[in-house]
Amino acid sequence: MTVWEELKARGLIAQVTDEEEIKELVNAGKATFYIGFDPTADSLHVGHFMALCLMKRLQMAGNKPIALLGGGTGYIGDPSGRSDMRSMMTPEEIQHNCDCFKEQMSRFIDFSEGKALMVNNAEWLLQLNYVELLREVGHCFSVNNMLRAECYKQRMEKGLSFLEFNYMIMQSYDFYMLYQKYGCNMQFGGDDQWSNMLGGTELIRRKLNKDAYAMTITLLLNSEGKKMGKTQSGAVWLDPNKTSPFDFYQYWRNVGDADVLKCLRMLTFLPLEQIEEMEKWEGSQLNQAKEILAYELTSLVHGEEEAKKAQEGAKALFSANGDTANMPTTELEEEDFRDGSIDVISLLVKTKLVTSRSEGRRAIEQGGVSLDGEKVTDVYHAVAKENIPEEGLILKRGKKKFHKICLK
Repeated sequence: MTVWEELKARGLIAQVTDEEEIKELVNAGKATFYIGFDPTADSLHVGHFMALCLMKRLQMAGNKPIALLGGGTGYIGDPSGRSDMRSMMTPEEIQHNCDCFKEQMSRFIDFSEGKALMVNNAEWLLQLNYVELLREVGHCFSVNNMLRAECYKQRMEKGLSFLEFNYMIMQSYDFYMLYQKYGCNMQFGGDDQWSNMLGGTELIRRKLNKDAYAMTITLLLNSEGKKMGKTQSGAVWLDPNKTSPFDFYQYWRNVGDADVLKCLRMLTFLPLEQIEEMEKWEGSQLNQAKEILAYELTSLVHGEEEAKKAQEGAKALFSANGDTANMPTTELEEEDFRDGSIDVISLLVKTKLVTSRSEGRRAIEQGGVSLDGEKVTDVYHAVAKENIPEEGLILKRGKKKFHKICLK
C-alpha cells in the first residue's frame, strides 16, 4: 500500500484539487506541505491532534512538513466555525502562545537537519503596507466569491467584521509566501478552510504563472479532527498541566462505540490490518479497543511511562487489579479543613471536578457525585479529617471523572 493509499484508507482525505499530482508527490516523498496553527490559546488541543499525526505520517514517508504558526493571523482571528468574533489578543499573548506551540509540536515532528520547518507568518504579515497589499493582492480576490465561502456564511446573519473578512486574504497570502520562500507545494486544512486554501492556490496562479499552478496542490483534511477538540466540560489539551495524562487517557477510553475504530484508523500508527481485525469485535471487546486507543494516544502525547500510569489508574477504578497511586490525586492541607472537616462541594472545587461551588451543588442535586462508591445526596455533606484513610478517598463526578483525595 502506498502512502497516499494508506491516507485514504485511514479516512484522512476528504477532497483534493489534483489527486494524480498529489499521489506522485506524496508517494515519492517530494511534497513540501504546510498546516497552519493560529495561537488562540497557550496549548494545542485534541482538535489539532489529527493534523499533527498527519504531519508525522508524511514526514516518516520522506515528505517535508512546515508548521506555520499564526503570529500574524492571530491578530485578526479566523471566523471559520464561529458564531461570534474572537477576542483580541495582545502581541505578548500571541508570542507566548506561539512559544508553547513550538515545544508541543516538537514531540510529533522532527525539526532537526532541515527535515521540517517551523515558520511564523508574522514574519511577512506584520510588514505589509496596506495600500501596497490592495494593489498587489486585492485584485486577485472576488468579493462575490468570498461572500459565498462557507467560512463566512455562519457569520453573515450576526455580522461579519471587515477585520475578519480579511482573514481569507491573509491565509491565501501565507501560501503565496511559503511557496516563494520555501518551495511549499502543498497545503492541508479542515473543510472549513477550503475556500481560504483555494484562495491561496489561485493567488499563486495569478501572481506567478500558470506553470506554477501544477505544484500548488490543495488537500482537504477530513473534518473529524475539529469535532474532537472539545468535550461537554471544555477543551482537552495536549499540555499535561491543563489536561493530566490520566484525564487525557480517560477522554479516549470513553469515546463512543461508533467512533473507536474511526479514531484508531485516523490517529494511531497501528497497522491497518490490526485495526481491520478489531472491526469484528463486539460487546466487551469494544472496551478493549478503547483501552488500546487510549494507551496509544496517551503514549504518543505524554510518553509510554505516563501512558502506563494512566492505564493502571483507570483499571483501579473498575477492578481491584489496578494501582490507585496512578490516579490523579489532590493532597489536603490543614488550612483546607474547617473545624476538622471539609464539605464535599469544597472537595469538588479543590480537585477541579467542578469550576464553581454552584456547579458542585448542581452536580450533587442531580445525583452525579459519589464518595468511595457512595452517592452523595446532601449538599452540606462533610468529611472529617480523621475519616480520610491513609490510602485516600475516591471522589467521582458523573461516569467519567475520578479523583483521589489524600492527606498531606
